[in-house]
Amino acid sequence: MSRQQPRHAAPADPRPGEGLVRAGAGVFAVGVVGVLLAVVPFLLGRSDAPTWTTLLASLLPVGLGLALVGLLLGARARRRSP
Repeated sequence: MSRQQPRHAAPADPRPGEGLVRAGAGVFAVGVVGVLLAVVPFLLGRSDAPTWTTLLASLLPVGLGLALVGLLLGARARRRSP
């Protein structure tokens, strides 16, 4: 039997905004870890969390914003090209 080619293949060259989306996903993931680290002390009965966990958790919306800007740039670039 012959193998079929996939319907959608990733382009060889990076598209506009793709780097921002990847960077935003990484920063978002670090922010998720920060949120988990900020919540764990409260689950263990402490009344406060270290400040660095709060700062790390603030990366979550920053990563989301980066990814959204990357998606918008990619959509605008695709809209311009015929």
